[in-house]
Amino acid sequence: MRRWLPPTLTVAGLLVLWQVYTTVSGIESWLLPSPKDIGDAFVDQRDVLATHTLATTKLTLLGFAAGVATGLLVAVLLHLIPGVRAAVYPLLVISQNVPTIAIAPLLVVWLGFGIAPKLVVIVLVCFFPVAVATLDGLGRSDAAISDYMLMSGANRRQLFTKLQWPAALPAMFSGLKIAATYSVLGAIIAEWLGSEEGIGRYMIAQKSAFRADRLFVAIAIIVVLALAVFGLVRLAEKLTIRGRANGRS
Repeated sequence: MRRWLPPTLTVAGLLVLWQVYTTVSGIESWLLPSPKDIGDAFVDQRDVLATHTLATTKLTLLGFAAGVATGLLVAVLLHLIPGVRAAVYPLLVISQNVPTIAIAPLLVVWLGFGIAPKLVVIVLVCFFPVAVATLDGLGRSDAAISDYMLMSGANRRQLFTKLQWPAALPAMFSGLKIAATYSVLGAIIAEWLGSEEGIGRYMIAQKSAFRADRLFVAIAIIVVLALAVFGLVRLAEKLTIRGRANGRS
């Protein structure tokens, strides 16, 4: 209650002010719909929205999983193979300076209109924070313990699995939480490329119809979906860290 009550009251207060402003000012609903208009639009479109939300959820989770796997693979390779980090890391940073929305049309040209370009978009959005955070965590293991393990006869694999990887878990989950919020954004951008269903596709249709109320509904669904994916990562983090703590005890 102490954690959730203040932001809940803040959001509720903003919604009340929003409703009062739209009622008193008489602004056109197509320009700025009231919270009541948005709620009515959600109820009216609930069946259609359920279909689009399910499609976006599937694409988000699949792309997030692929992005996380790519980020972890990149981080481990850069950490384990000497010289590769110095050669590749600057290229990773440069890749993030190219807007994903600018690359998206090229992906359609190269990969077609199937699911492949959509997954690539989400991977491009998600892998970088996971790779950077995990790579940073792998380099922060205790040097004294590392020296002790080496003197005790530990090989490189044992050093990685017993010391470096466990030490990197907190940093890795930090990257995962960032990627979790980015994954939904990546899915929406991917659906803008060309999709028959999904919240991104729904938004394009409602924009063309000047239905601001339905656009606000789509935005609310995106926020809830992003929070849900973030919550799953938080839960995985707690279970992982707690499991390791219980194992050590």
